[in-house]
Amino acid sequence: MQIHYKDKRLEKVLIGVNALTAAVVAASFVALFGFDEPLLPGGILYAVQVALLCVFIVEKIIRLFNAVSMREFCRANWFEVPLLLALGIAVLGAGRWFYRDDPETLRHFAVGIYLVLQVVTKLCRTSVNLAASGKSPTRTLIASFLVLIISGAGLLMLPRASAPDTENMSFVDALFTATSATCVTGLIVKNTGEDFSLMGKLIILSLIQLGGLGIVVFGAVFALLLGQALSLRESVAMQDLLSARTLGRISRIIAFIFVGTLLIEVVGAVSMFGMWDDVPERVGNLREQWFCSIFHSISAFCNAGFSLFNDSMVGYNRSWQVYLVMAPLIILGGLGFGVHYDLFSIATEKVKRFFKGRFNKEYRFSREAPKRMQLQTKIVLSVSGCLVILGTLAILLFERYAGGNNPGGNPGVLGALFQSITARTAGFNTVDVSEMSASSKIILILLMFIGGSPGSTAGGIKTVTLAVVIMTVVAALRKRQDVEMFRRSVRIVVVGRAITVTLLFVVVLFAATLALSITENANGFTMSQIMFEAGSALGTVGLTTGITPSLTTAGKVIIIVVIFVGRLGPLTLLAAMTFNLKPVRYNYPDEAIIVG
Repeated sequence: MQIHYKDKRLEKVLIGVNALTAAVVAASFVALFGFDEPLLPGGILYAVQVALLCVFIVEKIIRLFNAVSMREFCRANWFEVPLLLALGIAVLGAGRWFYRDDPETLRHFAVGIYLVLQVVTKLCRTSVNLAASGKSPTRTLIASFLVLIISGAGLLMLPRASAPDTENMSFVDALFTATSATCVTGLIVKNTGEDFSLMGKLIILSLIQLGGLGIVVFGAVFALLLGQALSLRESVAMQDLLSARTLGRISRIIAFIFVGTLLIEVVGAVSMFGMWDDVPERVGNLREQWFCSIFHSISAFCNAGFSLFNDSMVGYNRSWQVYLVMAPLIILGGLGFGVHYDLFSIATEKVKRFFKGRFNKEYRFSREAPKRMQLQTKIVLSVSGCLVILGTLAILLFERYAGGNNPGGNPGVLGALFQSITARTAGFNTVDVSEMSASSKIILILLMFIGGSPGSTAGGIKTVTLAVVIMTVVAALRKRQDVEMFRRSVRIVVVGRAITVTLLFVVVLFAATLALSITENANGFTMSQIMFEAGSALGTVGLTTGITPSLTTAGKVIIIVVIFVGRLGPLTLLAAMTFNLKPVRYNYPDEAIIVG
């Protein structure tokens, strides 16, 4: 919701004060909880936080009187009243009505919660406002990822983020981990389960969730949860970022993404809970079991591939939850939110038609056409299904006849199926990838290159891009002028975009492989290992042959760049850089040339 103010200059000053105050709030929490001992005495830091709280309250009062419409301002910030009321009850009531043993702890906790909510609210609203500022929304998306990565790297470098008796992380390793988590890749240079404390693991988990859905989407979700309707400009920006077709459905799509993600991850975590008993003494108490369940559920649905175990899921390759819980989570995360919304709409429409026909006699004779599945959904489901089946068969075939005496050469049907699913998106593994045959590794590289589907948390060129490129070839062989799929024609601009994306990914893959072959020359890695690592980074998959921790500093930087490019897509980055270029309004005369 866009609020108009009387004094524009005063509003700009308040924006600056807000930014400075939010930065000081973050610094105060880092000083309190980021080190083994607070950098300053606790009393001073708590006094600073109380002062910051007062700044936020005064800022709200000033904005209330500066607003053109006080009613509009109050409606947009209605949550401030119950929030301040809860804060007042906690501060004044502690020691009198409740929590008499240690009232100061409750007061500090209440102030901290209020400050965190204020900062989160302002960051979320700022991200949406920047996306709707009239500039390229993709630039805002890129900037949000960069801010998230750098902030995450800084937090991971804090002493409290590392496990006891381990060295503090270097900047490159912290940046690598933060990039891999934010871009939901899963390549690691440090053992997630052993080298990070609970605080470090929570930071990684937060980066996975924010990076998987996008901080701009979270900003819109936060606004909707607070009852703030998106303005027209904000809706247009979100339509661009979500690749949605209808502007009027943006709020419903955003709400569907949030609720659907939360529901799927909760169901996944509950279903995984009993899996950790399959390997005794690896996961200890009840709290650790729940944390493992939540961590791996989020990591699987966001297609991140991060695991709390150094062998990923190899130790649990006989657990049914790996194949009946994790694999579906990975598939759902890789289908794309647009496909989820379309399938959900069709399902709900069928349920409504069933009950209307059952209880409304007049409706039985109506000629209302049922909702039709979108072309995008048909392509995504058909290509995804074919890739899973063909990938499974190829891995089984090559591991049996090209594996030789390789000890890892017989993954079984379930192992091959899981690797076929996870290679396109997630990066978990139930077999040792380094011991797979060279032929199977090539299949995995192809699957990683293709990736998931548009609008999902997965990387790669995407399934729809592959379908368009293949059908373009088919159209040329059939001497058809239009590219056709499911009795629908594909626009020429979409064909050009698909070919461009594919070529750019090929260029980046080979450039990264060439660069790594130079920087890792002293390590003695084979070209197959290097290309596999580059393909995994570009596809934001996270599978590795085991060379990631041994990369040189230059190699790690190359992988960081490739992961970032793979998550956002080369075409997105080029579109952001060429946003101000205007299309020409003329064409040159055509002339026949010979190709092929």
